[in-house]
Amino acid sequence: MAFPESFIQDLKMRNSITDVVSSYVSLKRRGRNMIGLCPFHGEKTPSFNIYTEDEHFYCFGCGAGGDVITFIMKIENLDYTDAVKFLAQRAGMDIPENSYDNSMSRLRTRVLEANREAARYYYKTLISPAGREGLDYFHSRMLSDRTIRHFGLGFADDDWSSLTNHLKSLGFSENELVSANLAVRRRSGNGVFDRFTNRVMFPIIDLRGNVIAFGGRIMTDQKPKYLNTSDTPVFKKSANLFSLNNAKNAGTRTLLLCEGYMDVIAVNQAGFANAVATLGTALTAEQATLIKRYADEVVICYDADEAGQKATARAIPILRGAGLLVRVLSIPNGKDPDEYIKSQGADGPEAFRAIIEKSGNDVDYRLQKLRADYNLQTSDGRVGYLEAASRLVAGISSAIEQDVYASKLCREFGLDKSAFMAQVEKHGKKLSREQYKKQQRKIQTDLSGRGDRLDPDRAKKPRSSSAEEALLAHLLSHPDSADYIKSRVQPEQFQNTLMRRYYSYFLQRTEQGLDPMTNVSADFTDDERNKIYKIISKYSGVASTKRALDEYINVIHEESERPDRGDISKMTPEQLNERLERIRKAKK
Repeated sequence: MAFPESFIQDLKMRNSITDVVSSYVSLKRRGRNMIGLCPFHGEKTPSFNIYTEDEHFYCFGCGAGGDVITFIMKIENLDYTDAVKFLAQRAGMDIPENSYDNSMSRLRTRVLEANREAARYYYKTLISPAGREGLDYFHSRMLSDRTIRHFGLGFADDDWSSLTNHLKSLGFSENELVSANLAVRRRSGNGVFDRFTNRVMFPIIDLRGNVIAFGGRIMTDQKPKYLNTSDTPVFKKSANLFSLNNAKNAGTRTLLLCEGYMDVIAVNQAGFANAVATLGTALTAEQATLIKRYADEVVICYDADEAGQKATARAIPILRGAGLLVRVLSIPNGKDPDEYIKSQGADGPEAFRAIIEKSGNDVDYRLQKLRADYNLQTSDGRVGYLEAASRLVAGISSAIEQDVYASKLCREFGLDKSAFMAQVEKHGKKLSREQYKKQQRKIQTDLSGRGDRLDPDRAKKPRSSSAEEALLAHLLSHPDSADYIKSRVQPEQFQNTLMRRYYSYFLQRTEQGLDPMTNVSADFTDDERNKIYKIISKYSGVASTKRALDEYINVIHEESERPDRGDISKMTPEQLNERLERIRKAKK
């Protein structure tokens, strides 16, 4: 059962979407609305809009939309019930008891509790005789007991049922342990066994201090070297970062992006609390967007081996796309951060700080990498390098930054700057054309609906779909027109299946005297909700007159009466005239 309507309406009134969003996003006023950089995808030009009059948001960049509850669901990675609880607590409101289905909320709570108990169990095992092997491993990596405690490191022994038996004794069910990915069901379906065995354990902690997942490293040559928690009700691998809970409080807007858990822990122990790492996957746009909330600059501290260099090349455009300044650490002798700090002995922390301060930005790094591909002792090699460098410089969005690197290269090679800039301009125009074509293809795809899995009917029936969307927007902005609209249009006349579903839902709510939008966050999936707010935002500020409304209705009538080609071929002249007459009458 849902929360009472009156409670949700009061909750939204006490949690102004502008106030809530502004605690996460820097907003500026634009007319009646507010605008800022979207927290859900990387961007440099603001496309995230707050519509203050009807209290909703919509991003024209990534298509995310919703009300204040939706925003908290997305930004805090909560389900609907927990987002409502979050906002109720913020507003000092009591949750109505026994008024909602909290089964998913209960499962999330139990998963978090199981993770917390598992972390405690792994740590106790580590410092017990059974964990000697794991503790010796951490000590061999020169981690202090204080660091081990700070990160809550642990050990999963080689007993395939020790953790599950322990958690069962605390009252956790097998389903809860499987949902937490702490246990795996046996193929027979009877019973479960531990997911992690004979590994040192790294708990992954979210920004609220909850243990949401684990990473486990095996101490032999077996594969996989690292085993990580799969996605669960409380954890999404591509949207979290290891040790961000520590880094966000480090007192700096610069983050060190490391390759793995041990690098993060090693640099943290050396005094750099602003280190984070991805969780067994390549850096994602979601993670870059998350980083942008807490940093303006990222220093990539990946390993100097081939895999690390490839990961660096992939990460640079993702981080830049999120609006972050990027620098790349160059560690002497190809060492990783952990190895380098240890190799310097007592001077490790200061030596590491020195190479961070000397690290060049990503353009310097990429130019340096290009040099390795050409023999600069030959004319052909210099020409090839400068040609490649001009393409790289052309991809820099800042004109000032372009000029700095062009001047630097021209001084180094004794090249006429105008000649180099002419080549940069040539490549820049080509990039602009490619970007323009890409944008136009996206616009055409969006307008046509091609590839829209949620709303495939839009591509098949664009005219009726457009009219139906406009009618829905009018209904939602003018719910007092519901009786008139219902008298003219029945749900079965909608040609678009998704629009028909929306129309039936909103019409029913208005007939019941309810606010049509109150429960959208609860009653629709994320994609369905985004579509609703896209439609609302599309027509926001557009004067919706009765004449325009009637035009939408006429189109819907025409399209609903339009037979398929196969049907027309089977019609008698009398049947065809009868259908045309119905269309003419519907227009009156």
